[in-house]
Amino acid sequence: MPFFNGLLQQREEEMSMQQKTLLLVEDNPDDELLTLRALRRYNLANEIVVARDGQEALDYLFAEGEFSGRDTHQLPQVILLDLKLPKLDGLQVLQRLRADKLTHHVPVVILTSSNDQRDRLRSYDLGANSYVRKPVDFKEFLEAARQLGLYWLVLNEIPYDPD
Repeated sequence: MPFFNGLLQQREEEMSMQQKTLLLVEDNPDDELLTLRALRRYNLANEIVVARDGQEALDYLFAEGEFSGRDTHQLPQVILLDLKLPKLDGLQVLQRLRADKLTHHVPVVILTSSNDQRDRLRSYDLGANSYVRKPVDFKEFLEAARQLGLYWLVLNEIPYDPD
């Protein structure tokens, strides 16, 4: 484990020098609060943008609607995407992201309460990078959010410059 610990420390230092943005797409206020609490507790992102429905997420990413004028080349390091969303569901959002050259490579983690095998298969078919079921227990949820943040914001190297 010394190698892993050294790599983690090096990446945490690099991360503190870089702007790391996470896009959380979540319509449940309780799940939003728990996720934000865990990510902030462990200081895992410089900026956390929350979209509360699928259309708002796309508006943010493609600088439309209330986000017009936002620099579309400043992409999030990772998107945590719920499936059961108002306006556009998570699978529709994922399909749009993968179809566009700008967002095709942005890592997308499905973070959902769904245990439906069809949801899991469809998510991966559409290009999800990971599928994680939300734990029901508060402590397990915090730990899952911490681990997701560590991997996707500290260890994972994205194929584009997020700035």
